[in-house]
Amino acid sequence: MFLTTVITQKCKNMEKLELILPYIMTTVILILITVIIFRLFNYILQRRILDAGPLDEHAVKFLAAGASTGMENLKWGMLLLFGGAGLLILPYLPVEMDKSPIPYGVEAIALSLGFISYYLVSRKIKN
Repeated sequence: MFLTTVITQKCKNMEKLELILPYIMTTVILILITVIIFRLFNYILQRRILDAGPLDEHAVKFLAAGASTGMENLKWGMLLLFGGAGLLILPYLPVEMDKSPIPYGVEAIALSLGFISYYLVSRKIKN
């Protein structure tokens, strides 16, 4: 009885996912293109500043602010990892996804674990 309920719920969720998936993929692709263009223009601007000649204190501050240590990438990577893990757990919960707030709580807890893990890793790296 439980197994048929889970299978039926998964089929309903797959139908909804098939309707939403094109919009999700379009959004993800547009965000990726935007990030790539932003990084490219930032790189071009930094190269022009360096090629312009001697640097004053404002240019040095600008270049230092643009240089990332990789911690930003680590943060987003860990958030995406834990957020994806939370989404992978959701189909195995014995609740109705449409009528229960539990999936939102599970996803919030997974993202919170991602933030906590990032904080602990970044603190260990800085020390």
